[in-house]
Amino acid sequence: MLKQRVITASILFVVLLAAVFALPAAGWAALIAVMIWQGAVEWAKLSKMEGRMAMLYCAASLLLMLGIFWLDTALSAERVLWLHLFCYSIAVVLWVLVVPAWMIAGWKPQNRWFMGLIGWAVLLPTGLAMVDLRDVSPWLLLGTMSVVWVADISAYFAGKRFGKNKLAPSISPGKTWEGVFGALLVVTIYVLVVGFSNGLFKIYPVFPGIIIAAWWWVGLAVIGDLFESAVKRQAGVKDSGALLPGHGGLLDRIDALTSTLPFAAIALVFEQLSHLTVAVSY
Repeated sequence: MLKQRVITASILFVVLLAAVFALPAAGWAALIAVMIWQGAVEWAKLSKMEGRMAMLYCAASLLLMLGIFWLDTALSAERVLWLHLFCYSIAVVLWVLVVPAWMIAGWKPQNRWFMGLIGWAVLLPTGLAMVDLRDVSPWLLLGTMSVVWVADISAYFAGKRFGKNKLAPSISPGKTWEGVFGALLVVTIYVLVVGFSNGLFKIYPVFPGIIIAAWWWVGLAVIGDLFESAVKRQAGVKDSGALLPGHGGLLDRIDALTSTLPFAAIALVFEQLSHLTVAVSY
């Protein structure tokens, strides 16, 4: 199983690098739209949608993502920023307020359309964030994603080696507090190495804050991972799909990204809005 996971992850990483750096903006947006469609297919399954209902949901998900991309070309720069801020604000409310309360209460909603709306709040801001962050710099997108990957890998191996105390046994019995602490430790080392090697800490006085932000990033990733596990447990399945050998479905691979990337993107939008406001004032 581990060998298959490594092979699949390696192939995905190479394909992602090629796509991030080689595809034109329109090609990248098209790839993200396909990814959102696949995520919707898996979410429909987890929400127990079937037949025409599932087809309509997946088609609507694709159209919504494409519609947002189209509005980006049709609206003014300021209106685009406000549209994106609205999308990311929905994600922030979901991950900061709704999801923690959901998991603490052990809520198991059965309404399929409600679950569909939650799926849009999970998927659409993630797809939009992957486009927005890449538009600024491919390295910015990879940097934000890499912290999640480092946390995920280190949590897996730390949990396997030292895991004894269950993190959330009723949701995901395999996850442990030792895995979380291992992720925090390795992410801290990773951020320090990257920050000092590229001169970030010399240029910007962000050393303490960037470490705290990285820990917060790990916490968000854990929430995203646990939430998808809770949804899968409610649906009575182990994986969201079988698209990726050794990993399961697409949602199994991007669960931690759905709860992190929108936060990086909303910070970017706030920065762009502030610059726009300053420019208008002059």
